[in-house]
Amino acid sequence: MDLREQRGMELEATRVIRKKKGVWLVPSQSGNNRYEVNIQMATCTCLDHETRGVKCKHIYAATFVMMREQHADGSVTETIAVSETRRTYPQNWSAYNEAQTKEQDKFQALLADLCSGLATNQPKTGRPRLPLSDAVFSIVFKVYSTVSQRRFVSDLREAHKRGYIAKVPHFNSISNYLKNPDLTPILRNLITQSSLPLKSVETDFAVDSSGFATSRFTRWFDIKYGAIKTKQDWVKCHLMCGVKTNVVTAIEIHGQFASDAKMLPALVDTTAQNFHISEVAADKAYGSRKNTDAITKVGADPFIAFKSDSVGAGGGTWAKMYHYFQFRRDEFLTHYHKRSNVESTFSMMKRKFGDSLRSKTDVAMINETLCKILCHNLVVLIHETHELGIDPVFWQNAA
Repeated sequence: MDLREQRGMELEATRVIRKKKGVWLVPSQSGNNRYEVNIQMATCTCLDHETRGVKCKHIYAATFVMMREQHADGSVTETIAVSETRRTYPQNWSAYNEAQTKEQDKFQALLADLCSGLATNQPKTGRPRLPLSDAVFSIVFKVYSTVSQRRFVSDLREAHKRGYIAKVPHFNSISNYLKNPDLTPILRNLITQSSLPLKSVETDFAVDSSGFATSRFTRWFDIKYGAIKTKQDWVKCHLMCGVKTNVVTAIEIHGQFASDAKMLPALVDTTAQNFHISEVAADKAYGSRKNTDAITKVGADPFIAFKSDSVGAGGGTWAKMYHYFQFRRDEFLTHYHKRSNVESTFSMMKRKFGDSLRSKTDVAMINETLCKILCHNLVVLIHETHELGIDPVFWQNAA
């Protein structure tokens, strides 16, 4: 099967092709045009057929759609095999069901195991502190539960009975822990540690950003319209994830109007410290020569969408990928469309743990966002223990 026949088969499977007034109307694969195909004359109005005289992909597509049934009397019945199709993905339902029904129990066990690597420096005098492992366990489990602090105390009592925490903290203590800026680097490190059990699985990665709404609003009086206007604040989260399991490997949280493009090098460098990166996909907001060079520097291939005014001048990786995009566009887009998995990652997080933040202070909102990401990673690990049979072990590289 040559390339035109293969693309014709793809057109037949993914586009609506109809017959009208003796000709077949075949939509373009890359635009909004439609071409007229006469199967009997083997003609098409597309540029490929008119300039080269070859049997183009549109003729193949129309031929595949029209299936002929030859009867004994020589008559022919035309059947138009046109259907709206969508791509489906296989699901191991037994593993999925097992992971879902045991998720909360395994979540607590994995979280406790992950927090066990945290050491607490007790003061020499004064009241002993709550162990750091208990504090982190409490705030992360609270975010996972999605209930209020007071109602969450029942879950903490159950975790204490199971031996996951040494003491049940007061419900107000959870808010105080979230406000602690010292926990921010600790939570970032735990996100990295929670991704490491999948380092042998993930080689292709995707980058994107999304916002989490806060409970803070900015209000002002608009003189022009004579009305009070309101705008909700939000926390912008930039992350890199593996495209197979959706595990998050790197995270950056900055101002809500921070540039996406500037975050990519840090995300790539952080991921490259623990993972072998084969390729990185990102949308056109990350398109720059600096970013393509940053990806190439770690031995990976960049697949970043180009803006309409982009040109291949300047040489280097940028020029190579631009010409690759121009001359082998379908192949380029096959790699680029892996980027949709990072959108799935954000969707998974927000549907499961909420798309808004309950915290009021800046530090607490950042820590709550990091807790959501850590919860997501642990849920991914739980699923992969059933899907891939992995046995998560944390702190293997700890000193």
